[in-house]
Amino acid sequence: MIRFIYVIFMNLFRAPLMLTKMRYYAKHPEKYSEEECYALAKRAIRMMKHTGGIRTKAYGLENLPEEGGYMMYPNHQGKYDVFGIVYTHKKPCSFVMDKNKSYALFVREAIDLLNGKRLDKKDVRQALTVINDVSNEVANGKRYILFPEGGYEFNNRNKVCDFKAGCFKIALKTKVPIVPVALIDSYRVFNSFWMGPVKTQVHYLEPIYYEEYGNMKTHEIASMVQERITKKINEVLS
Repeated sequence: MIRFIYVIFMNLFRAPLMLTKMRYYAKHPEKYSEEECYALAKRAIRMMKHTGGIRTKAYGLENLPEEGGYMMYPNHQGKYDVFGIVYTHKKPCSFVMDKNKSYALFVREAIDLLNGKRLDKKDVRQALTVINDVSNEVANGKRYILFPEGGYEFNNRNKVCDFKAGCFKIALKTKVPIVPVALIDSYRVFNSFWMGPVKTQVHYLEPIYYEEYGNMKTHEIASMVQERITKKINEVLS
């Protein structure tokens, strides 16, 4: 959180212009393509990274499917997680996040710019609508990020908590590839007391196709994805 405040303070002279531009792009989809909005989001993240002394390295980009939509399921460590993935993911993608956390400065602009979804965890009907909307978009070729843990602990220290089975209903419904994503040291950016330069890692693991998970229950899929992400994190940190 300290670094987040620092980044905002150091960008006071240019952040208002960038945020205004992001809001304008988001309000006028008839003027700006998905690719243009995505490029602007990456530009804003690059500005944030430069100011905050943040480096993010991606691995396994060759594992990402070339065509069609897919679901990315990462472990969750903090506020920087989505930005790390968006910055390293070449093709436009979007994300689903907790509605209560979606109106913070810059987060609000990012979710609107990328046409993301706000999920109200207390409203079952609204959550079902979000699942159906994401399912339809993914089936039509869009790529989405969804965090199966549902939340994160401050100063996570690369701990992976249990994945929620319900998050995988979208994949089963659409039969699209599942891409496990292992995030390492992402918590150190905005969710720890660390203030020095920080390097985070984004590992895109081999996709899991419907032929492999189609006959499994959602809780079995959740366990499989969690195990693969945990294994990768342990391999890198050992």
